[in-house]
Amino acid sequence: MTSEQTAGRVWIVGAGPGAVDLVTVRALRAIEQAEVLIWTDSLVNPQLAALAPADCERIRTSTLTLEEVMALMLERARAGKRVVRLHDGDTCLYSALHEQLCRLLDADVEVEVVPGLSAYQATAAALRAELTIPGLVQTIVLSRAGGRTGVPETEALERLAALKASLCLYLSARHVAEVQAELLRHYPADTPVAIGYRVSWPDQWLTVVPLSEIARVSAERELIRTTLYVVSPALAPPGEARSRLYSASHDHLFRGGA
Repeated sequence: MTSEQTAGRVWIVGAGPGAVDLVTVRALRAIEQAEVLIWTDSLVNPQLAALAPADCERIRTSTLTLEEVMALMLERARAGKRVVRLHDGDTCLYSALHEQLCRLLDADVEVEVVPGLSAYQATAAALRAELTIPGLVQTIVLSRAGGRTGVPETEALERLAALKASLCLYLSARHVAEVQAELLRHYPADTPVAIGYRVSWPDQWLTVVPLSEIARVSAERELIRTTLYVVSPALAPPGEARSRLYSASHDHLFRGGA
């Protein structure tokens, strides 16, 4: 490697669901030290971009292709700049992280990935809900409707719904009628579903409705993007459900049982 190639560095940073105070400390430090901020302006709160230094070059990506974004990242990194690529949500979910990493590492650019809070976590917190209730549900599935991109056959919605787990569906509002029809084959019609639009933003809209109503409610609100569905019996748990970990009768490494 040449010194020119190793002089710069790229941080791929999860910006969280929207609220400025829901970014991690590590993400905030990366933004505050950025010399170039390449950010998803269609999804990331502009107040986060404003936290970069005044002399930081800010590049919006809503009108750019991935190839154009990568060309900019590589050019600035090779020029020795501290480049922050700011994504909405968490870097491990629907962020094109893999494609970007491959190209950056192939070019011998040093990369650090900084995770972010995801919308499903912000939604559960806003509802004061736990998505894993003892004796009721212990699995969380993060997925999406097929849509234009499609999903592997082994991850078809019918297979995921058959688990009857806490199911969090991203990028699915345009297909909510088909989603509802499929889910009703596996979950009871009165299963609670949280519908969250721009969760943690100032214009957040969040409600819980029966599964049988999600298509109607989504259509009434004209939801087509930045919408998350959380399908889970945990949103209406029985009052006696509790964690065994904190039960007086449960023995573990740090506490003897009763």
